[in-house]
Amino acid sequence: MPNDILVLGIGNSLLSDEGVGVRLAEALAAEALPSGVRVVDGGTIGLALLPLIEDCRAVLFLDAARLDAEPGTVRLMEGAAFDAFVGGRRATPHDVGLSDLVTALMLSGTLPARRALLGVQPLMLTLGMALSPPVAAALPAAVALARRQVADWA
Repeated sequence: MPNDILVLGIGNSLLSDEGVGVRLAEALAAEALPSGVRVVDGGTIGLALLPLIEDCRAVLFLDAARLDAEPGTVRLMEGAAFDAFVGGRRATPHDVGLSDLVTALMLSGTLPARRALLGVQPLMLTLGMALSPPVAAALPAAVALARRQVADWA
């Protein structure tokens, strides 16, 4: 029976705010989290991540997402809201991979019942290692929200 909670930071840290998911995963990995929680830097997502997710009872994706909001806005989408967001539009250039990954999990019957996306609205997706000021300022709130989510699932 699956018993792990996976926190999966995704994104390209070479494209400024596109790397916010990876930065969030790094920050969460340094936190004291409940037993059974794994934090993984998934980088630029791909189907190779399937084995990490299929045996989990819950997965929290951390990513930059087009939320149609002010840069630095943090939003958590869980369950049906997650499904609608991932299936309904492409939030960032690699979302074709996230959509494909979720579809593959659904088709194989291994999509965790508990799933969520913690998205942060980017300001810029240009070449660069630094997050924009509004996205960097959002990190503490996003980490706190992610921490609460995995505590609720634990």
